[in-house]
Amino acid sequence: MFVGSASQQRVREEFEGLTLGHLDPLYAAALRLTKNERDAEDLVQDTFLRAYRFFDKFERGTNIKAWLFKILTNTFINRYRRKVKERSVVEDERETVHERFMSRDVSESTANPEQYFFDRLLSDDVLSAIDSLPVDFRMVVILADLQEFSYKEIAEILDCPVGTVMSRLYRGRKLLQKYLLAYAVEQGVVHLPEDTDLEEAAKVLDFRRRRRSEAAG
Repeated sequence: MFVGSASQQRVREEFEGLTLGHLDPLYAAALRLTKNERDAEDLVQDTFLRAYRFFDKFERGTNIKAWLFKILTNTFINRYRRKVKERSVVEDERETVHERFMSRDVSESTANPEQYFFDRLLSDDVLSAIDSLPVDFRMVVILADLQEFSYKEIAEILDCPVGTVMSRLYRGRKLLQKYLLAYAVEQGVVHLPEDTDLEEAAKVLDFRRRRRSEAAG
């Protein structure tokens, strides 16, 4: 426990009372960002050290969770992102795999494909899919779909326009659909239409198998 004056002790207690309840979601996000348990622990530790150091800058009554996540993401970008090797993913503007190959009788997934996938598929596979995203897309998906921040909050956390948040989230979700559809087909959650181009379908299924192989390597 921090040893110091009575006023410092009160600040410490206030800080702990406001922040410690967010430790688990911060670690979960850090793990998705760094993809490494030790780096995630270091990132969270650095986040809390910086948050305590600048606690006098926090405006009481505002969203402490958003403030902590802003520190987390800034710390990651400034220090840990250099360590993370990102694969370059180039997406063209053709129809998404979801739109071309989804079974016609899956009305629920057609109405809200992102929510359908997140609700129906195994969490480990969802997290693996998130880990495969380029880091800029991964951050907004984590903040929006896992931590449930609003567009405005994410824009403030990442210090970018709301339009940029919406664009990255859209593209990130499309990449997730492509990855998770392969799993859904393999597990029988989704059935491809009879007229599906088998060569194209094979490419979709191979996407997941390549990711498995890379993770094992």
